[in-house]
Amino acid sequence: MGKVVVGAAVVCTAAVCAAAVLLMRHKMENSGKWAKAMDILKEFEEKCETPIGKLRQVADAMTVEMHAGLASEGGSKLKMLISYVDNLPTGDETGLFYALDLGGTNFRVMRVQLGGKEKRIVKQEVKEVSIPKNVMAGSSSDALFDFIATTLVKFVATEGDDFHLPPGRQRELGFTFSFPVKQLSIASGTLIKWTKGFSIDDAVGQDVVRELTKAMERVGLDVRVAALINDTVGTLAGGRYNNPDVIAAVILGTGTNAAYVERANTIPKWHGLLPKSGDMVINMEWGNFRSSHLPVTEYDQSLDAESLNPGEQIYEKMISGMYLGEILRRVLCRMAEEASFFDDYVPPKLKTPFILRTQDMSAMHHDKSADLKVVGDKLKDILEVPNSTWKMRKIIVELCDIITSRGARLSAAGIVGILKKLGRDTLKDGEKQRSVIAVDGALFEHYTKFRNCMEGTIKELLGDAAENIVVKLSYDGSGVGAALLAASHSQYLGLKES
Repeated sequence: MGKVVVGAAVVCTAAVCAAAVLLMRHKMENSGKWAKAMDILKEFEEKCETPIGKLRQVADAMTVEMHAGLASEGGSKLKMLISYVDNLPTGDETGLFYALDLGGTNFRVMRVQLGGKEKRIVKQEVKEVSIPKNVMAGSSSDALFDFIATTLVKFVATEGDDFHLPPGRQRELGFTFSFPVKQLSIASGTLIKWTKGFSIDDAVGQDVVRELTKAMERVGLDVRVAALINDTVGTLAGGRYNNPDVIAAVILGTGTNAAYVERANTIPKWHGLLPKSGDMVINMEWGNFRSSHLPVTEYDQSLDAESLNPGEQIYEKMISGMYLGEILRRVLCRMAEEASFFDDYVPPKLKTPFILRTQDMSAMHHDKSADLKVVGDKLKDILEVPNSTWKMRKIIVELCDIITSRGARLSAAGIVGILKKLGRDTLKDGEKQRSVIAVDGALFEHYTKFRNCMEGTIKELLGDAAENIVVKLSYDGSGVGAALLAASHSQYLGLKES
């Protein structure tokens, strides 16, 4: 009986030893896994670093590229497009104005009643309409513009008593057209190419204002297009209407861009008469900025190589809402493959490009719960990772912080580059020159850590001069901004309403 007991004990001890060895090996593998994951994290963090010296180099490079883009067409990666907007709204504007906003699968029509300095925007109404797929990718530009004109004529017909057009006056409209256009004047521009799922070949090379005007004539609608703009210029107009100190506008949303007010006599490529105001709004198209000082990583390079526009929009791909979540996905992919971050498998969903949206990343980054529950829920819901440890979740939050900080700090450097170009980056003796930057876009509005980091970095870069710089959220440049620009470029400017 004793032998059996001893034998059982021996067997039991052997089993315990085997289990202990397995446990030790698992711990070693686990510690090896975390060590490898931490190595990838640290390497990524180092490559994304944006010390203040590097940011100053980025800001200087932005200023240099701005000068080059203003000097000649094609002189810089920054297009520095002349918008032909030389009168920004002042707040004195009165009357009824329309806006048409075409920039995606939906378009909006809007009307705004302006009441001058006292009453400002008295009333506004808006209607959003979905564009049928067969119209977006049809064979005829007439079909698209007829669809828009038909919607507009129905909208005009619903004008109520709150909207007042003086007798004998033509309705006027601001047209936000968010596709690549070669602008020819304040109210004309030819389409360079379609993007965002549109594909109507016979519209390319055509003046989009003329096409819209002809379509309105076909449905018996008498409306003058007073201004053709993009959403960034509209944001600048809306910002200036509410605050005379606004000197630039930045979009930080799905994409990114900037526009600012330049002195017309400092634009070498401007060959027309100098405008009476002396000013000209420049649409920078700053998403295409690039510099050897940008901290580009292997993940940025692969994202760019696999994008629809390789080699283009490098700055945008590092800072805008379209791409931040995708950079996170690419880092997690490498961790899964090389460090068994999700244990011994790579979640199939993780292989899907753009599956991690920036709003998901923001939710994880702002998770304040002790166990980082939001991160766990996102991993479960989006990547179908049922079980995640606190350690795993913590690393993901750290990655969010690295990616967001880099994007926010590079955005700040771009804004400082604009301020340098305008000579507003330093304190001048006895001068209290306030400069306001109007910012629109969901990334800036909703991603709090991005916004706070960007504003903090501007202060860090400018020092004492930052006390004169204000970054202010501005809404709906593509709608209200377009209507305001129709007002500031009205054919009835200076005439009293009867």
